[in-house]
Amino acid sequence: MAHSLHSDAPAPVRSNRPDLATDAIRSAREDLAACFRMAARNGFEEGICNHFSAVVPGHDDLFLVNPYGYAFRELTASKLLICDFHGNVLDGDGQPEATAFYIHAEIHKRLPRAKVAFHTHMPYATALSMTEGDPLIWAGQTALKFYGRTAVDRDYNGLALDNREGARIASAIGDADIVFMKHHGVMVLAPTIAEAWDDLYYLERAAEVQVLAMSTGRKVLPVDPAIAAATYRQMREGDSESARLHLAAIRRQLDAEEPQYRH
Repeated sequence: MAHSLHSDAPAPVRSNRPDLATDAIRSAREDLAACFRMAARNGFEEGICNHFSAVVPGHDDLFLVNPYGYAFRELTASKLLICDFHGNVLDGDGQPEATAFYIHAEIHKRLPRAKVAFHTHMPYATALSMTEGDPLIWAGQTALKFYGRTAVDRDYNGLALDNREGARIASAIGDADIVFMKHHGVMVLAPTIAEAWDDLYYLERAAEVQVLAMSTGRKVLPVDPAIAAATYRQMREGDSESARLHLAAIRRQLDAEEPQYRH
C-alpha cells in the first residue's frame, strides 16, 4: 500500500545547509519519536503506511517526517528525516513515503498554522469516516473536545501521489483542526507536537466509545448544542497545558520501558 517517493527536484546546496543540530530540533525529534512509539502501543498505526510530521523549529520551510519502510514502533529520534517542500532530504537516511510527502508538504506550506500534522488510519476514527453523515455525533463528553473543530474531506480520490492531491486536501481542511478523510482515515493539525498527540489520542477514544454505543442498536443521543459548546469552551481553556503534561507522561513511560526512542 505504501509508495516510495521519486523526486525530480534539484539536489539542495549542501554547503549552505542550515544548522539542524540545535537543542530545539533535538527536543522536537524526541517528542515526535515518543508519539510514534506510543501510537504503536495504542494500535493507531497501520503497517508502514501512516505518517506524522512537524515543522522544524526555526525553519518554516522544512519539516520532520518518518522515513519510508519503518513501522512506528521502530522509529527513534535520529531516524526521522528533515525534508524541504521540494522533496529533498536535508538530514537523515532514506526518503519519506510518497503520500506522506505530497500530503504533509502541501499542508505545511499552505496552512502555516499547522506546525504539526498527524495522519493515521486508526480503526475507530477511520470507521466513522466510512459512515453516512457526519462522523461524530457529539454524544460523549470526550467528543466535545472537538466540537466545532472538525471538517470532512468527502472527495476521496485514491492515493495522494502528486502535489495536486495534497493541495486539494489542504484546501478541504479550511479552518479545522481535525479532518475526517472519507474512506481513508484522519488528519490532526496542531501548533505543537504535544497538542497533536493529545488530540489524536482523545479523538480515537471518542470514536471508540461512539462505535460501541452505536453497536448496541439503541439510539445514540447527542448532547444539547448549547451544553456541547459550553463544555468545549471549558475543555479548551487548559488544553495546551494538559497536552504538555500528557506528552510528558508518555515520555516518562517510554523512558522507563523503551528509552531507545530517544536515540
